Amino acid sequence: MSTAAPAGTPTPDFAAIKQRQQATWATGDFSHVAARIVFTAELLAETADLQAGWRVLDVATGSGNAALAAARRGCEVTGLDYVPALLERGRVRAAAEYLDVTFTEGDAEALPFRDASFDAVMSIFGAMFAPDHQKTARELARVCKPGGRIALASWTPGGFVGEMFRIVSAHLPPAPGLAPPSKWGDPHYLAALFEGRARLHAGQVRQATFRFRSAEEYVEFFRTWFGPTIRAFAAMPPDRQQVLAREIADLARRFDRNGGAGPVAIVGDYLETVMIRV
Repeated sequence: MSTAAPAGTPTPDFAAIKQRQQATWATGDFSHVAARIVFTAELLAETADLQAGWRVLDVATGSGNAALAAARRGCEVTGLDYVPALLERGRVRAAAEYLDVTFTEGDAEALPFRDASFDAVMSIFGAMFAPDHQKTARELARVCKPGGRIALASWTPGGFVGEMFRIVSAHLPPAPGLAPPSKWGDPHYLAALFEGRARLHAGQVRQATFRFRSAEEYVEFFRTWFGPTIRAFAAMPPDRQQVLAREIADLARRFDRNGGAGPVAIVGDYLETVMIRV
């Protein structure tokens, strides 16, 4: 599968998009969302088989889930993100758990590190949101040592989160020519993205379960803490906000494995991938 845009597709203004994205992710407090999916970082760290003493980079670390998972395994860890408030959350968490992690501000598309600086590069639901997929993949591979691991967790296009992104995009269309983040959850797209840079070592679809008292509570949670959802609702008049809230709640009920019996357990598929840098 080619990752090149079809002929005639507008070239996005990546700099402007990134500036808007940074402001979006600084809205709310993503650490509340990250706290619900800590286990995904622990699973990825084990699949990547991180070894004590390795230098590990967590790209788009947010509040540090993957960085802390690597630190628990005795690695020398750097967590990078472009939202200072989230980095500060990571520092607080690391101090509370007596873990040594360096948190630094930076851009996934222009990593401030030399070539082959790390034994492993990780990103959990993070690098997938960088607007320029090709540039991001090049950077992840560039800073990883030959023979090192690139470990990713990415929401799938057809899973719950991918479908939620599709619903939100229908109400608030992205910039023309911008590839959806959930394409990183397509193994064929990912293979093409890293072609010539890394080879597949392990890959599987896993499930993250979001548990709330109701579908409506799920919507309210994401309206309060998740920057992209906050931005989408804020950009709409009240009547359209009600429509979007109802559509997301209906989607949550569709993916609820409890089948509407009491609290919801919303199942979201994600692709867990570990590649070896060539």
